[in-house]
Amino acid sequence: MRALALFASLAAPALVLTACDLPGKPKAGPEVPRPDAVLTFDPLFSENCSGCHGARGEYGSAAQLANPEYQALIDDATLRDTIAHGFKGTLMPAFSIANGGELTDRQIDILVEGMRARWRKPNAFGNDSPPPYKATHPGDASKGQQVYAAACASCHGASAQQPGKDGPILDGSYLALINEQTIRTTLIAGRSDIGQPDWRADNPGHPLTDDDITNVSAWLMAQKPLLPGQPYPNLSPATQQQTALKR
Repeated sequence: MRALALFASLAAPALVLTACDLPGKPKAGPEVPRPDAVLTFDPLFSENCSGCHGARGEYGSAAQLANPEYQALIDDATLRDTIAHGFKGTLMPAFSIANGGELTDRQIDILVEGMRARWRKPNAFGNDSPPPYKATHPGDASKGQQVYAAACASCHGASAQQPGKDGPILDGSYLALINEQTIRTTLIAGRSDIGQPDWRADNPGHPLTDDDITNVSAWLMAQKPLLPGQPYPNLSPATQQQTALKR
């Protein structure tokens, strides 16, 4: 009996000492924060934006956010609205919780503020005034074809079958991923990361006008096929058209 009592007296402190290492108890260390608790720019951008826009806002498949001209062209409200609601006609999804995304309003504000702090520069256009971000009137596609031939074809090719050195922008699969505003923004602000000049350098000595950009954007969108991508070989043209209209 005395032996059992002695064992118990020795075992009790041991249990207290080992209780911290019981199976299933979390180890000490940093915890994974709740998604809505992430309130700094770098992790928010890395998780939500870098996959399309590049790790540092450039060299991605989507717009070059780290472009001072782009940041000067688009205002805060439009930039925020694009993040929150997405961009119709493109692969840009809605990120706000209210629109099916995962970001709070505060997190979207942090993204906008962070982009401005890092990539917006004063006097990005120098002494030149760029065309407005949004078109002021519908484009004339017939005039846009002439603009494309004069200012774009030398780099991008005369047709989808004859692409230029800077990419087949007349390819239907590419056109299916963008809209007129995408084209307009790129023509005005350029993309310095991939060598795409802004509206002043597409035609040296003769900058593209607001009308030029509006018209060529309309013409490019008019080249978008009804059914982008590879055709469905077992469907008649009429059925393919009906399928497209239901989308």
